Amino acid sequence: MTKPATETANERKAEKRPPNALERLGDRIAHATSAVPLVRIGGIVTQVTPAYVQVSGLSQHLKLGDCVSFSSTLVPQLGEVVRIDGSGATIKPFDANLKIGPGGIVWQHGEQSLRPHPSWKGRVLNALGAPIDGAGPLLEGPRAYPFDAEPPSAMSRERVRTPLKSGVRVIDLFTPLCAGQRIGIFAGSGVGKSTLLSMLARSRGFETVVLALVGERGREVREFLEDALAQNRSRAVTVVSTGDESPMMRRLAPKTALAIAEAFRDAGDSVLLIVDSVTRFAHATREVALAAGEAPVARGYTPSVFSELPKLLERAGPGAEGTGSITGVFSVLVDGDDHNDPIADSIRGTLDGHVVLDRKIADQGRYPAVNVLTSVSRLANTVWSAEQRKLVMMLRAMISHFEDTRDLRLMGGYQRGADAELDRAIDIVPKLYEAMKQTLTDPQSVDPFQEIARALAPDPAKDDGQKPPGR
Repeated sequence: MTKPATETANERKAEKRPPNALERLGDRIAHATSAVPLVRIGGIVTQVTPAYVQVSGLSQHLKLGDCVSFSSTLVPQLGEVVRIDGSGATIKPFDANLKIGPGGIVWQHGEQSLRPHPSWKGRVLNALGAPIDGAGPLLEGPRAYPFDAEPPSAMSRERVRTPLKSGVRVIDLFTPLCAGQRIGIFAGSGVGKSTLLSMLARSRGFETVVLALVGERGREVREFLEDALAQNRSRAVTVVSTGDESPMMRRLAPKTALAIAEAFRDAGDSVLLIVDSVTRFAHATREVALAAGEAPVARGYTPSVFSELPKLLERAGPGAEGTGSITGVFSVLVDGDDHNDPIADSIRGTLDGHVVLDRKIADQGRYPAVNVLTSVSRLANTVWSAEQRKLVMMLRAMISHFEDTRDLRLMGGYQRGADAELDRAIDIVPKLYEAMKQTLTDPQSVDPFQEIARALAPDPAKDDGQKPPGR
């Protein structure tokens, strides 16, 4: 009896000898038969609508999430099973311009997966894992990673302990990060969210960067890659699904990025995962669910949206013992600047912290427009020393006192000397705001506490010999 190809390959490794010609042929045949089934199961298209395709004859062979291929005169197009009932299966195509009609053949394709390889760094892919940068085909790794993988079990995961430097002064000062943490950037449109993500993408604390651009404008893709990622381009894998693509592609792009990040995490890398934005993923998931006949429950969102979000976000984070970690930065586009909308509220409760960008701060020309009073890192105490924690709490209190009395001071209702703490805040907070300003062209922050201390130090040229207020 002929030995299986995997058994033969293992014996070769044990004997430390290269394969001969017959063994190489056997390996190729084994790989081909594993990738292409010897028997295919098909069904017939019975209905085609702008939102979905109805197929009969396949229901008993499919499960939700399976991939199918549509036969046509051109390249086969793919779709995903989103509903199964007695009358047939409902398929949502990945291509918005599906070229098939009633009577067309649909083939079972199985579970979707991809095989990430270290050579993918520096490449740009679409949501299906196909290269779109014109740099040739991709090499495949030895292990297949499904698009819908389960996160590591809670008891097998490493604890999050290692501090990270993002290089963004206000982040490292007030909402510091750890390797394996998941944090959200919450902002309305035009408040500087993409610029802040670009600044975070420059961080040097990671071996690999995986970037998912979900529903982005087409013109912004090259700008992000060639400007924001210029320094880290050789260490980054980028997954792109622009706003004109189908909701299936926009829904799949973050899952593709996570599958790639999981491969590098399992190889021992510290991975930075940036998803811009999770809100567009939620919008795409809602469109798919509505096409499958699911009823909306909250502002048009279906129940499956709120079950898909934690499944996606939980895949980031620390890996199992002996592997690397995925530090997740997820941008959340807040509809109408309502930070309590259902998607923002659901995501905020799942993540390990949130950075809130405020339109009022952006209108004052202070970027990044981070509202330090409403931004939280749940792992900050792991990073701060006792002295640093005390200093940050004192600065937060001064900022709160300064902002709470802004209207009173603008109306002239406050006289200096009436409140020593407020006098101190009036002297210090404007300097603090100026010190926290940082643009994409500015150098990265190295030690934010030392930089803030230098910015708040009294200027000898302006010193009149009196002690500063509060000292």
